[in-house]
Amino acid sequence: MAASLPHVLVAEDNALVGGAMRLLFEESGYRVTVCPTIAATVAAAASDPVDVLLLDLGLADGDGLLALSELRAVGALPRVCVALTGRDEADVAERCRAAGCSAVLVKPVPTRDLLARVSEWVKER
Repeated sequence: MAASLPHVLVAEDNALVGGAMRLLFEESGYRVTVCPTIAATVAAAASDPVDVLLLDLGLADGDGLLALSELRAVGALPRVCVALTGRDEADVAERCRAAGCSAVLVKPVPTRDLLARVSEWVKER
């Protein structure tokens, strides 16, 4: 049964934020994987297809956008990739979209908005 739930992969190196996002999405009916590094994100997506990737740009092992090129190379790109950043700057958003992000959300993202957006993206699957 769990495999039929939409899969949200949270690439976030802050354990508290990752734990909170896991709880939020699991309580809302999603399967959730939280990964603190690019390497873990790529391994998780390659082994279990992802519906929505919420990608922090600053991961423990580098620029989170590098995960997208690695996922593309192994044929495991999630259906929807969303950048999460603390920087509300046009050049950051442009770089994220050029890398393949469908959206760029500036932290902190209100919980209700985040759940609504993810729900919309999942319905498009």
